[in-house]
Amino acid sequence: MEHSRRETPLLRLGIIADPQYADLDPNLALDRHFRQSLGRLEEAIALFNGRALDAVVTLGDLIDRDWASFDPALAVYRRLRHRAIFLPGNHDFAVAPEHLGDVHRRLGMPAHYHDLLIAGHRIVVLDGSEVSLFAVPDGHPRREQAKARLKALTAAGAANAQRWNGGLGEAQFAWLGEVLEQAREEDEPVVLLCHYPVAPENAHDLWDAQRLLDLLAPYENVRAYLCGHNHAGNAVTRDGTHFVTFRGMVDTPDRNAFAVLSLYEDRLEIEGFGREESRVLQSCV
Repeated sequence: MEHSRRETPLLRLGIIADPQYADLDPNLALDRHFRQSLGRLEEAIALFNGRALDAVVTLGDLIDRDWASFDPALAVYRRLRHRAIFLPGNHDFAVAPEHLGDVHRRLGMPAHYHDLLIAGHRIVVLDGSEVSLFAVPDGHPRREQAKARLKALTAAGAANAQRWNGGLGEAQFAWLGEVLEQAREEDEPVVLLCHYPVAPENAHDLWDAQRLLDLLAPYENVRAYLCGHNHAGNAVTRDGTHFVTFRGMVDTPDRNAFAVLSLYEDRLEIEGFGREESRVLQSCV
């Protein structure tokens, strides 16, 4: 009986990262093939529809640019039979200034950051673009805050001192602390979703990566942190928390990248498709 219980996933998610659809010719220097992403999304969703999943998560950068790109990309998801969860990435804000305030709504998000309960897990959706140089119009207080933060990171020689990264505002950090505390009190395992990585250290990290890691460290119920943004992908486990960065769907002319993630009591399993690597990450239990 114990063996059977441990072999039943507690949570199973379909994972897509960085489709970056746009009606554009390829960027050969970056090996990004924007138009192909519609077909790749169709392939991923067809496979997801044949699986028993709790939800399908798109970890940011659904589009590469232009407000009109959202319509054909989101139309593909109408065929999905599972719950769809979206969160914003930096490219999702590469739209005309008058549309910046509508990006979260266009992605069907109930709020810029929020949490929900799925299969007994507290799913936390973070907005790592909240403090950035692209998510709000020039002159907005959060944009001015982003300029100061980037200047400080640059002065410190930080690898993630990049204009295409972002961070969390103070209110979001306070809210996250409250959510984590409540989840611990309710004995709920936590899975965090964000566009930006926090570990292992690299140039794509959230500006607040170390602060967020410090906040998460005391919570043994934080099972996983899932993200995109770094199209090369990677994974590391620290203190029982799995930090997984998924490969970009938009990359290469002819190979897809998506995954099915299964979370068990003692491990996290990723079944990768195309360029996404299949792996098993053991937990401390």
